[in-house]
Amino acid sequence: MCGIVGIVSQKPVKHREWLDAGRDGLQHRGPDDAGTWWSEDLRVGLAHRRLAIMDLSSDGHQPMHFPEKRLTVIFNGEIYNFRELRKELSVKGYSFHSQSDTEVLLAAFDCWGESFVSRLNGMFAFAIFDDVRQKIFLARDRTGEKPLFYRAANDELRFASELKALLADPLVPRSLNPDGLDTYLGLGFAPGDLCILEGFNKLPPAHQLSFDLKSGNLEIKRYWDFPKSNAQVPSLTKDMLLCELETLLSEAVQRQMVADVPVGVLLSGGVDSSLIAAMAVRHASEVRTFTIGFPGGNRYDERPHAKLVADFLGTRHHELMAEPTTVELFPELARQFDEPIVDSSMIPTYLVSKLVRQHCTVALGGDGGDELFGGYPRYNRLIRIQKQLGPLPLPLRKIISAGATHLLPAGTWGRTYLQTLDVNWTSGLPQIATYFDTQWRAKLLNRAGTGVAERLYSQRVPNHPDLLQRATRMDFTHFLAEDVLVKVDRASMMHALEVRAPMLDVNLLEFAFGRLPVNMRATATGRKIILKELAQKLLPPEFNTVRKQGFSIPLDSWVRTGAFRKSFEEVLLDESCMFQQDAVKQLFRLHDRGKSHGERLFALMLFELWRKAYGISPE
Repeated sequence: MCGIVGIVSQKPVKHREWLDAGRDGLQHRGPDDAGTWWSEDLRVGLAHRRLAIMDLSSDGHQPMHFPEKRLTVIFNGEIYNFRELRKELSVKGYSFHSQSDTEVLLAAFDCWGESFVSRLNGMFAFAIFDDVRQKIFLARDRTGEKPLFYRAANDELRFASELKALLADPLVPRSLNPDGLDTYLGLGFAPGDLCILEGFNKLPPAHQLSFDLKSGNLEIKRYWDFPKSNAQVPSLTKDMLLCELETLLSEAVQRQMVADVPVGVLLSGGVDSSLIAAMAVRHASEVRTFTIGFPGGNRYDERPHAKLVADFLGTRHHELMAEPTTVELFPELARQFDEPIVDSSMIPTYLVSKLVRQHCTVALGGDGGDELFGGYPRYNRLIRIQKQLGPLPLPLRKIISAGATHLLPAGTWGRTYLQTLDVNWTSGLPQIATYFDTQWRAKLLNRAGTGVAERLYSQRVPNHPDLLQRATRMDFTHFLAEDVLVKVDRASMMHALEVRAPMLDVNLLEFAFGRLPVNMRATATGRKIILKELAQKLLPPEFNTVRKQGFSIPLDSWVRTGAFRKSFEEVLLDESCMFQQDAVKQLFRLHDRGKSHGERLFALMLFELWRKAYGISPE
């Protein structure tokens, strides 16, 4: 895993010093090596920070060149099938001078053109400059594990792994994008290509971008989409599907354990990470596992569950205890998450990454299991609501929903439940998870609510006739890509730790969304049905497959007293805070009375720290 930053322009770049500054702003992503390259005409600059994982020698240095074809690449990530591609390319006459997957990228691009990206199985964000065609090609992996921001303006394209690299140029304007702010407060992140800053964008997952230096034409297109569902084939019995899942997961873990540095497993004791650990011990003589615990009751302490699995599998297990004093991390986290997200589990992710990096450079995690195999409790609720209330006439449901919106207090479960009635259950999807609704956003910003967050959400609902397929696909492209994977990437990269997600192997994506019947994923009463059957086969008899505990902290209790409360008040009740004080104070009062508003207060806190760290005007 590494950090990349670059610029391509239709005219020679005059102010070039920012590129090295941006590159070194990504040193945490790649502490092992650095490189910068400028084209002879000074219209193209590519820079790279390296975290050496494969081929630790200088042969893996980037930017990497293919002199015969006049190609240059900068690459962040891992290509898990690079050895298979290398063999295929060798047969076609290509020779290689290193053991790195980066060199394979260059040869594959030369051989198959831009379509080669669909052959890749991995996590990646890269840029390849073709000097002959005077064109640059960017691509991002299918799930969004690796980030890629860009800014297209003034006949040039700038791009980087993180916003901070682009903000290294003091001449770049930095102002809030109103739509980005609205979606941050409503959804917890800016979705799709939207960015929190005006004039910046993200390249969405499963997309590629090309920029022609001669014409200035910029083109973005999708190179991968969900497979067509083929889950009703009678020949696919449950036993056959279970066997296929076990094989695919084992192969994915084996592929992702390949590295020239030590590899560990992040073990929470849940179904996903425990299955990853079970597969890992098949392919290594010794496996190290890591977990984290929190004071505040068994609900937040994962150590007993993880230890049960670790002892059964025979791994070398490591534990860490976190304390509420982690409040001092907030300014550092706010700066690292240079496009903020609302997810307090970034704190335990940061802490466990710090622990793991003392022992390993690469770690396997269980991310993706909930979205692929139907693990979130909301899937049960959606299926039940559809069965119970979906048959009611839509006009009646709209009346009930409108009444709940106007008569019930914001944030109550009943209000949220009844609002879901205002949905076309054959094609739509209710927005159950909202941080601040339009009324609260209007209070906080002292202006009329725009409803951008709700509109963008409804526009992004996948087109599929099955409710569970819509819900899991929505979470895959929405919550997983914009929250979970962002959290994991930024928090782990703060410690130069590469976290890989075997559940997101392309073969498992095709299996879960294409061949697995929905009733083997989730029903009105069950979740992760097929994964839990596999767990019963591979894990100890006393393993609790019913348990569902997100990677969370006791934030609500921490925010009510002590250092956390003091820190929150110092930031949010300061006169420089951009949010309306009456609304913030009301939120504190409601939280003290027992309402669960810790995550909402965290959202405001992190945003304010981020805004001030990067000098972003509230206007």
